Amino acid sequence: MNFIEYITNNYEQILRLLLEHIKLTAISVGFAILIGVPLGILISYAKRVSKPILMVANIIQAIPSMALLGFMIPFLGIGMVPAIVAVILYSLLPIIKNTYTGIDNINPQTLEAAKGIGLTPFQVLTKVQIPLALPVIMAGVRIASVTAVGLMTMAAFIGAGGLGHLVFSGIRTVNNNQILAGAIPACLLALLVDFLLGLVEQLVAPISLQKGENNVKKKKRGIQKGILAGAVFAIIAIFVFTAKGTNANNQKVITIGSKDFTEQAILGNLVADLIEGNTDIKVNRKLDLGGTQVCFSALNKGEIDMYVEYSGTAYLSALGHTEKKDKDQVFDIVKDEFKSKYNIDVLKQMNFNNTYALAVTKEAAAKYQLKNISDLAKIAQTMKSGTTFEFLNREDGLPGLQKEYGFTIGETVAIDGAPRYTALVNKDVDIIDAFTTDGLLKKFGLAVLEDDKAFFPPYYAMPIVRSESLEQHPEIIPLLEELGDVLTNDIMLELNYQVDELQKSPEAVAKEFLKNQNLIPSK
Repeated sequence: MNFIEYITNNYEQILRLLLEHIKLTAISVGFAILIGVPLGILISYAKRVSKPILMVANIIQAIPSMALLGFMIPFLGIGMVPAIVAVILYSLLPIIKNTYTGIDNINPQTLEAAKGIGLTPFQVLTKVQIPLALPVIMAGVRIASVTAVGLMTMAAFIGAGGLGHLVFSGIRTVNNNQILAGAIPACLLALLVDFLLGLVEQLVAPISLQKGENNVKKKKRGIQKGILAGAVFAIIAIFVFTAKGTNANNQKVITIGSKDFTEQAILGNLVADLIEGNTDIKVNRKLDLGGTQVCFSALNKGEIDMYVEYSGTAYLSALGHTEKKDKDQVFDIVKDEFKSKYNIDVLKQMNFNNTYALAVTKEAAAKYQLKNISDLAKIAQTMKSGTTFEFLNREDGLPGLQKEYGFTIGETVAIDGAPRYTALVNKDVDIIDAFTTDGLLKKFGLAVLEDDKAFFPPYYAMPIVRSESLEQHPEIIPLLEELGDVLTNDIMLELNYQVDELQKSPEAVAKEFLKNQNLIPSK
């Protein structure tokens, strides 16, 4: 599928995400102006607080955006709120600084003249200082707005939507068309915002200071005002349109989340379509939220009602157990402790086990005669691994694996998501971690090493649901159990392959599978 075909087939989704992106950016920049301009005015009068305020704004600007978002999740949860707060914080520095600079650099003689004709301090500020400083203030707003458009792509990391959803999804599935479908509109939007705010910057500048004939300047201003009026109308229409969409039918709703990789996106859509196809429940989808901690935190706070977790992840990561147990023991412990500690119900395990695995290229497997993980012992010191952050740091990942098998990998590099597959194929690394149902294993034709000491714990998929939500919607239990019985390792790998290699969307793959299995009506 080429880029044009991708755009043609997915234009509705791209347009929806673009509108979300514009809305999030407009809200963030609007609040940043409301906060930043008064602060800039304040520090231009109260010099003592100028250094602390500018220092705080500078420090916030220096914090990596991903770190700031991760820090906010425990306090603000997921979705639009933390994304908007983060972009507001990042937008403050240029607005505060330019407001302060614009007011502070006004000619003192001008201020003296204003006072001399009897203007009060408030009148001096509103009738002299702010009008004269507006071009400089608008320059700061312009910089902040263009930066906000780019920063807002990070919103998808915490389930806030926007064009970043396409960028992250494309990186995850090695789909360049999808990455471009998110990146190109974001770039064009940034250029459009820069153009529109450039017009505002010209309009707020005194006409007497602009070059050209008066008639030409007035005609040009009329055109500029018309363009800006059109832009304002479009933004208002976006808010009305999106508000109408989100408020529709909130009578019986369940919110489903998912983590941010292919299998989870498919599972999220499978569960959502299954419920919508067989009940009168409206499903609110908050997919691609992030890792385990993000989804589990969102479930605990009631921001989502359910998602599909893996038994080993719940047992080791969420509950902190380390003792080895078999499949059923792990499930029983998770079910009991989730209920008693978090009031979360764990439904029946699905029929596939997406446990960890180590993968190498077939050439490397043949060259070093690698069939199982024990075979790595003789060459591990010479190898370079590219693994996810979780696998690199968790006891059921690389640290525990090395202890169990008695070897040490020569060099380790953390690479999240699908890029680690690309790194392996490009021979930048020699070995990667994978999940046994990853479609990318089939896509790149990799060799999976047998876990001959049965080190990796079971990772059977299982829906976990807030108890309050399950009491309200008990009819979803038999539906999810029927779905879980159908999904095997081979089927899940094939579904993942359709997204990762055949470039189908998770939504389309899920719906087609449910129809073929007669789990939802065909029409």
